[in-house]
Formats: sequence, C-alpha cells, structure tokens
Amino acid sequence: MMIKLHTKLSNKIIVCIILTLVFSNTSLAQYDSNKSSFWENVQFGGGLGLNFGDGFFSGAIAPATLYRYNAYVSTGVGLNFQYSSERDVFKSTVIGGSIIGLFNPYPELQISTEFEQLYVDRDFDEQFVANVDDNYWYPALFLGAGYRSGNVTFGVRYDILYDEDKSIQNQAWMPFVRFWF
Repeated sequence: MMIKLHTKLSNKIIVCIILTLVFSNTSLAQYDSNKSSFWENVQFGGGLGLNFGDGFFSGAIAPATLYRYNAYVSTGVGLNFQYSSERDVFKSTVIGGSIIGLFNPYPELQISTEFEQLYVDRDFDEQFVANVDDNYWYPALFLGAGYRSGNVTFGVRYDILYDEDKSIQNQAWMPFVRFWF
C-alpha cells in the first residue's frame, strides 16, 4: 500500500515539473533579448490573507517574483508563511516555498501551475486531540484558472496532491487573488 501511494505521489510531482518546464521552454524559444532587459520583465507580487472569528485567527503572507518571458508565459518562485490559532485548541505555523508557472492564452485568461513544499508545525491542546505535536513536510501541487484584469487575477485552484489528514487546507479547491507589480 505504501509503495502504491508513493508511486501516485511521484507521478503527480513529475506532471507538475513537466508542465512548468513546458511553459518555460516554450517561452524561452520565443524570447528576444534585443527588445528588453532582464529587469523590465521581472514582476513582484503575491498575496496576503487574514481570517478571524470567535477565538480563531489565521494570517498569511506569500511574496513572489515572476519573470515574464513574453505576453503569454511567466515563471517564478514564492515564499509562504502562515500562522493560525484557535483558543484552547491548537496553534499552527506553516513555512515554505513554491515554484510558479503562468500561461495566458488570452489577455484575460490565466492558467497556472504551482508546486508548494511546506513545513507544518501544529501544536494541539491535549484535552482535544491525543497527538499533541505534529511536525511534517507537506507537498501541494495546484492547477488553476483565473480571470486577469491588469495586474490582478481572480480565480480558483485545485491541489491534486490533497491529503485530508495532512493538508493545511480543509479542501482541495481554493479561491485566489494574485497581485503583480
């Protein structure tokens, strides 16, 4: 059973790497270095998150950098930090990085791949959960689509490596908003 699970996970990671390389290689062949310099094609951005309620708090920051090869293809890297807590139940800190591939077949449509590798540190209150401390690495592979308007993209993404027991999210589908400058 364990070998079968590792094989499925390995196949999904290979698909992510292939998609990112296809996006990168397609754009590299089309890039003309005479038209612009490196820094004119670099974009910075990412996202911020804040969620709170009765005794619950969650905050996230995810800065990222992209390189725009042309009007259609961009690749980049990002960092992730998230802190969550629920009064007298748990505290969670998540730190990691990501590799991003974006494809814009039309100016308003953005298709994305994003591989995240996250370190999760969860501490549960003993009276609610038997396993008090939980520390592990969690991979996430998102495929997404969104509507782009200027420097902002609104969309939804799906984690094809989603594991109900280990994921920091409560489901595989996740809405997103991306900002790039």
